[in-house]
Amino acid sequence: MAETATKGDELELADWRRTVAELYADVRRLAAEDPAAALAMWREVRERLYQRHPQSPVPADDRPSFRAGHFEHDPTLRFEVALEPDHTIDAKGLGLALELPVSAGGLMRFGRIGWLAIPFPAGERRLALYWMEGYAGGLFLPFRDATNGRETYPAGRYLLDAAKSADLGGDLERQSLILDFNFAYQPSCAFDPKWACPLAPPENRLDIEVRAGERIA
Repeated sequence: MAETATKGDELELADWRRTVAELYADVRRLAAEDPAAALAMWREVRERLYQRHPQSPVPADDRPSFRAGHFEHDPTLRFEVALEPDHTIDAKGLGLALELPVSAGGLMRFGRIGWLAIPFPAGERRLALYWMEGYAGGLFLPFRDATNGRETYPAGRYLLDAAKSADLGGDLERQSLILDFNFAYQPSCAFDPKWACPLAPPENRLDIEVRAGERIA
C-alpha cells in the first residue's frame, strides 16, 4: 500500500485509503458466504488501483502494463484463529516493544500483543501479532515463508495491516481473527524501493511454503 503523503498529494492518498477501506469492508461481507468470490473481487479491484490510481506503489511508467500475479486459490489456507495474549506486557500494556526494520532503513516501533497458532495443512505454526505504536496505530501481521526470494518478495508479505484498512475481520467475543492467506500481498517496497515498509522479524519467518496470495514470479 502507499505509505505517506508528500505536499500536494494528500487528497490522492486520502482517496486511496478510502477506496482500500471500502474494498476490505466489501471483502468481509462477501467472504462470510463466498470466500472465492471475495478473493476474485479483491484481486480485480487491487489490480485496477495499481494500474490507474495516482498513489499506486507501481512506478508510473509501469502502471499501464501492470498485471498482478497470484497463486491459485487454496481454501485450506483460510482460518479463524484465537489470539493468545502475550504475557510480556510493557508499561503501556502493549506487550513486548519491538523495533522492526524498515526497507528504506531505520526502525519502526511496534508492540507484540499476542500469538496466533495457525493449523496449516503442513502442521501448526505460530505467528506474532503486532500493534503499530506510531502512525495511525492498528493490527499488523507480516510474515516470511519459503517462497520468499523465488516467487514472492524476498522480505516477506503482509496479511493484516489495519492502519491501511487491510483487515479480514474477526470475532470480539471469541477473541479471534480471520486469517486467509489467499489475501497475502506484497508490501509497496516490492514494486519500488522509494517506499518505506516495515519488514517481518525472525519470529514471523515460516519454514514452509505459503503458496497463496500475491506472487511476483
